[in-house]
Amino acid sequence: MAYAITQSCCNDASCVSVCPVDCIHPTPDEPDFGATDILYVDPKVCIDCGACADACPVSAIKPVDVLRGGEEVFAQLNADFYAERPTRVAPATHTWEEMGAVVDRPLRVAVVGTGPAASYAARHLLLSTDARVTMLDKSPVPGGLVRGGVAPDHVETKTFANLFDWAYRHPRTSMYMNVEVGVDVTHEELLQYHDAVIYGVGARLDRALGVPGEDLSGVFGAPEVVGWYNAAIDIPAESVHLGGERMVIVGNGNVALDVARIVLSDPASLRRTDMADHAIDEIERSAIREVVLLGRRGPEVAAFTRPELLMMPEGIDVVVARDEATEAAFDAAEPGSKAALLAALPRAEVDLTAAPPEGKRLVFAFGGQIVSVEGGDAVEAVQIAPTGRPDEAVKVPAGTVVRSTGHRGRPVAGLPFDDVTATVPNVDGRVIDPDTGAAIPGAYVTGWIKRGATGGIGTNRTCAHETVATLLQDAADGALRMPGGSRRSFGKLLRRRVPSLVSRRRMFAIEDAERGRGAAAGRPRVKFASSSQMLDAARR
Repeated sequence: MAYAITQSCCNDASCVSVCPVDCIHPTPDEPDFGATDILYVDPKVCIDCGACADACPVSAIKPVDVLRGGEEVFAQLNADFYAERPTRVAPATHTWEEMGAVVDRPLRVAVVGTGPAASYAARHLLLSTDARVTMLDKSPVPGGLVRGGVAPDHVETKTFANLFDWAYRHPRTSMYMNVEVGVDVTHEELLQYHDAVIYGVGARLDRALGVPGEDLSGVFGAPEVVGWYNAAIDIPAESVHLGGERMVIVGNGNVALDVARIVLSDPASLRRTDMADHAIDEIERSAIREVVLLGRRGPEVAAFTRPELLMMPEGIDVVVARDEATEAAFDAAEPGSKAALLAALPRAEVDLTAAPPEGKRLVFAFGGQIVSVEGGDAVEAVQIAPTGRPDEAVKVPAGTVVRSTGHRGRPVAGLPFDDVTATVPNVDGRVIDPDTGAAIPGAYVTGWIKRGATGGIGTNRTCAHETVATLLQDAADGALRMPGGSRRSFGKLLRRRVPSLVSRRRMFAIEDAERGRGAAAGRPRVKFASSSQMLDAARR
């Protein structure tokens, strides 16, 4: 019986390199890698060895005969992927992890961030070189996007963080948490103690709509909402209030679907996850029973992935608002496209100017845009018009509005920044001066701050490997300056600067305390929602 890759696939591609018969695609050396929703197992080639399932960091690979709870559809999805894909004549040899450059001395590399991009870089350095790695994060606990960005009901995806535990505990790794680079220590100071610095700091900002009333209470960016229900310590528990009976989310990507699903979910099911209790309590109090996902363009360019929609829980009615343009897009839909997937959903005549119907409903509405937000002290309604025709706007009652139109990076202290792409200018991860095109010695980037906010968690693996390969080539070419200060003196510097510095031992004490709280409640963990609570746990 063959294996199949299911909804929680992270595109990490660890499975690709261990498959003895080359039956998992796309591989990192194929042009469509990163462009597909998930990776796929070819059931005609799979020999049922299970190596891929053992390698998968999020338990997404399962024998097809054990698929349950709606996952059965993924057996067919895996098979369908190969229906028109050319057959490979011989198994490929996967050499994408190998390093070409040879460095004649142990490097000292600082890695800023502990999310997937940063942690992949650290892990790769430790596995393929004898480098000493210093990891720094402004949070007292590691995880980045896995801890603060993955929806709490995606429990298997959350286990992805375990992949990096080895790197955090490695004897050649030093961990300095609760340190903000650019405030507690500068980029230039990092280079006094390290050969190079790799920034994997993500993209935490959102894109404003630029419409009147956007500053009203009740309008939120998706990163704020996601951080709020994931207990991000920089987002207060009281910062998000879910008002009204209808929420309008601008955007229809995976994050938009996550927010909609969480808000419409049964609070009892959420209490079995690691979701912040303050967010569950707010959802329980909320009167929201309809969420509208508003897309500026048609269903053919919807941004969500197929697995995300297929795993929508029971009890939530999912409909597409019927209109002439949407129906035309469905009629012209290519098999396997997003439009074809949406065309299989129920269509309804949706009157957004009226109160939502009874029950819980998720509405896909295409070809519309918010032209203004209305209300006194808080949101009461939005004016929605057909895209490009603002004079045809209608008033839609809504008490909560969420922008889910993409993430933006923020400037990194001491490095150049491109405001248009919201990234640090770079070539293959090497930071460059945008005016001259010259490399800035010792400065590197990986993840969203390198390539923009595209790709899932596992996509950061190949991204980080490219950056590390570039760094090692620069070191082999003599382009890096040898640091003057020692690792020990760097630790002393941080202890002087940061009274509440969190060491590796204290970081794991916080992690253990959260898991202990979770075990007592029958949950994966119960997170601390403030840095003061974390620091108290660290000291205990």
